[in-house]
Amino acid sequence: MGILQELLADIQIPEMLKVKFQFPCNQLKDIEKVVINELSRENTLSSIKQGDTVAIAIGSREIANLALIIRTMTNCIKEKGGKPFIVPAMGSHGGATGQGQQEVLATFGVTEENIGVPIKSSMETTQIGITETGIPVYMDNYAFEADCLIPVGRIKPHTDFRGPYESGLMKMIAIGLGKQKGASICHQLGLPKMSKNVYDMAKVSLEKTNIIFGLGIIENAFHGTYKIVAIPAEEIEAEEPKLLCEAKALIPAIPFERVDVILVEEMGKDISGTGMDSNVIGRSSTLGFWKPNAERIVVLDLTDKSHHNANGFGLADITCRKMFDKMDFDQTYPNAITSSETNAVKIPIVMPSDETAIKCAIKTCTQIEKGGVKMVWIKNTLSLNEFYISEALKDEALKNDKLDLCGIAIKLNFSKNGDLLNLQRSKGNRIMGRLV
Repeated sequence: MGILQELLADIQIPEMLKVKFQFPCNQLKDIEKVVINELSRENTLSSIKQGDTVAIAIGSREIANLALIIRTMTNCIKEKGGKPFIVPAMGSHGGATGQGQQEVLATFGVTEENIGVPIKSSMETTQIGITETGIPVYMDNYAFEADCLIPVGRIKPHTDFRGPYESGLMKMIAIGLGKQKGASICHQLGLPKMSKNVYDMAKVSLEKTNIIFGLGIIENAFHGTYKIVAIPAEEIEAEEPKLLCEAKALIPAIPFERVDVILVEEMGKDISGTGMDSNVIGRSSTLGFWKPNAERIVVLDLTDKSHHNANGFGLADITCRKMFDKMDFDQTYPNAITSSETNAVKIPIVMPSDETAIKCAIKTCTQIEKGGVKMVWIKNTLSLNEFYISEALKDEALKNDKLDLCGIAIKLNFSKNGDLLNLQRSKGNRIMGRLV
């Protein structure tokens, strides 16, 4: 027995109870029909002339039904006589390379073969203007040179800053299409000013470029498509804050006042820009801590779709060797350097196995009450339709009509090497929520 195992030998991992989260799950049933209807609105596809090249800008997040939405769009554009193609609008994601960003799109099913149009991916940009406060504004060359440009993005609360413009079309226009250069400039001005700077930079792009409309997407609590809306370019500035408010109202809250440990099986760029959604775990490298004020967060693995990008690793306190070995510095650090947020990629305590990582989290808690360890165990921050809680949280759960307890408590089982064996599996749609 090594010294680490010896130090943790007496630590008992609590038995866990499964809970189901009951939350409204309205979602669109006929995605293709909705997209076609939205694109028939005034000042959308009517702006496209025969033979126009049309750039469709797509970000780095996994959006429900994304490939279907984009394929439907390209078919509608072709019917209007346009020549559509796709450009990644990802800032520094994908390792800050054109090839890397195209590979990110492929993980979402957005490939030339699947969509039926070219993908033009490059990090080259053109300075298109300057804000009233002197900030230079850049845009992807392919997007800038197209006759028409359509950004497509999900509108939702950001993990690290607040304001009328968070994650959405305006940020995609300002930062995503600005590539690494534009993203770096905006982030270096500081996250407290991010919403205002996103607005100022996007406003220049809307005035100086060929954006004809944007397609905004809102997802429900279960990672399903709740709303798709085509917004004419001149209305994006006014409409996006309204849609952001709507998106925020769809984020469910798990009503535990305080927990000792949050166990996260996996994190990844396909789940959140910070690997684990700060709105779920109640912790941000820039906004600090909020309910449930978890004393320890432990993460066990990195998704394959992350392409070894472990941005957000620093939000955890403890991890295991398996997770650490999947991290690629060349994929991870460009995000931190571009965003000037080094805390998000600081390396947590690295334990030999899943079992020792969980025990270490419990061992290092200093506020455990007599009732036992208050622990929440989730698959990831997009999978909260079913999750597990320790017995110490049972009474709080029973008082909440949105939580249903299922079955008897179970033990966490581990292999001889200490790997967690009873991993949770995502079932159908994934739920997105936040602990408050």
